[in-house]
Amino acid sequence: MGLSSILMIAGIAVIIISLLFKDKSARVEKDVEDLSINIYQETNALKRRVKALEEELLVEPNFQVRKPSSVQQNSAQQAAFSSFQQVAAQVKAAQSNGTAPKVNPSKSTKPINGILVSQVLALNSQGLSIEEISKRSTLSHAQIHSIIANGGQQ
Repeated sequence: MGLSSILMIAGIAVIIISLLFKDKSARVEKDVEDLSINIYQETNALKRRVKALEEELLVEPNFQVRKPSSVQQNSAQQAAFSSFQQVAAQVKAAQSNGTAPKVNPSKSTKPINGILVSQVLALNSQGLSIEEISKRSTLSHAQIHSIIANGGQQ
């Protein structure tokens, strides 16, 4: 028996032993594939949820949140609070007088979202009253009259 026959017997033994053990790489590949499919499904589910939330909140798709500096935030909060106090005082005065509150026309109003404009026009074409449209769209009566009068043009 020479060296070559010992090596040949050892090689055959190794091949037989390797056939008896299960291949672990196939199991790892299957686990990686399952994991990638799960991640893909979860990502799609999250995208659908975000899209539904955007539609629900009537947010534009390119909406970005910026964190203002503390000085700007405080001044913006103070301005919003003072305008709220003015409107509250007007409403309180109007309720005590029994008249409708007056809106200051000199202040510029924010543009109305396009989705709200189309919603108001659709509800108006269905024959709903201004009061019902106001309840459904969270817009004031003046804004609804303006949208209907302009035909949706801002």
